[in-house]
Amino acid sequence: MYVGIAVGIGALVGGGGKPNLALSILATAIVAIGFQPVRERVQRVANRLVYGTRATPYEVLSQFSERVAGSYAVDEVMPRMARVLAEGTGAQRADVWLRNGRVWREAAVWPASAVLAESMSAIDGTLPDVEGTSRLIEVRHQGTLLGALGVTKRSGEALTPVEENLLIHLAGQAGLVLRNVGLTADLQARLDDLRASRQRLVSAQDHERRRLERNLHNGAQQHLVAIKVKLGLAELLLDRDPVRAQQTLEQLKSDTDDALETLRDLARGIYPPLLADKGLPVALSAQARKATVPVSIDADGISRYPQDIEAAVYFCVLEALQNIQKYANATRVVVRLREEGDSITFSVVDDGRGFEVASMKRGAGLTNMEDRLDALGGELHISSTIGRGTAITGSLEVLREAVG
Repeated sequence: MYVGIAVGIGALVGGGGKPNLALSILATAIVAIGFQPVRERVQRVANRLVYGTRATPYEVLSQFSERVAGSYAVDEVMPRMARVLAEGTGAQRADVWLRNGRVWREAAVWPASAVLAESMSAIDGTLPDVEGTSRLIEVRHQGTLLGALGVTKRSGEALTPVEENLLIHLAGQAGLVLRNVGLTADLQARLDDLRASRQRLVSAQDHERRRLERNLHNGAQQHLVAIKVKLGLAELLLDRDPVRAQQTLEQLKSDTDDALETLRDLARGIYPPLLADKGLPVALSAQARKATVPVSIDADGISRYPQDIEAAVYFCVLEALQNIQKYANATRVVVRLREEGDSITFSVVDDGRGFEVASMKRGAGLTNMEDRLDALGGELHISSTIGRGTAITGSLEVLREAVG
């Protein structure tokens, strides 16, 4: 086209074989304008010859970026990722795997009618062992293994270098997406746990209220009613039978002592008197002396705190000691209390048999401890190694202005 305009038209207008600047500029403009549409048409023909009816690798990456730009919901992103993966590689099946702790779980598959594979254990950070998969590539974000992408080609087909490169680039883009999906899932799980914790707290409070009502009705109230009846009897006997009236008054002293002891027992169950009077180190030391396992208390620097803080730490430590005596088969226990900045932390460490934290089913004791700390904005952490013991640690923020 350029030669035709610059030379052919130049000869017609009588240029004498000399270069014509105006014709050269005109030819360049026409070629520039016409090149892009022609190139696109030729590119589409070439793509159709190479890739057939499926999307090109560039189109796959572009579609994936566009589709996930506005949403990170698990039920939307994962199927879309599997679909564009299958469309870009011409695979018979595409799989998206997520790693949750020590478990691989298949989050999506394409075609949508395919059956999800069963979850499997994640061993030493290795990829899931999926039978029949042509290629499985890991998905990482900032060095953390988050998931994997897998494709299964038809029998007799293999991944081309272009498809292999597409899989690598798609895995690179998927890292941030899986990270956001994982954070969303973690937040939702945390929210569900928080709701369940609040429900358990409400149920526990109702149960405790009914227990106190029964104890007051069947215990202290009965004592007080009996004392009132005997006082009336003693009043009647003062003139008729002074000796018997004196005996009744002596019985009233004993009955009053019993009523006081019943009320003290109830008070101990609500808030330990020693804790209220002396604080955490003294109260925990008294409980340590009653344990069946040698317990040492290290409470250096611990002062007084609000009642709810001291009660939460006190009962969490007692719950941990009770579990150790029941199940740990330990020979010694160390309880440490520390004040760190605006927080108070505690740890209960034993040298018992230990357990597998990931597979352990939480019992009522650990659940109660978590609920107590959650209600005050605290945290509980459990670490354990089989044969080497267990460490339970917790922390609570201390509001200094609330300390009495």
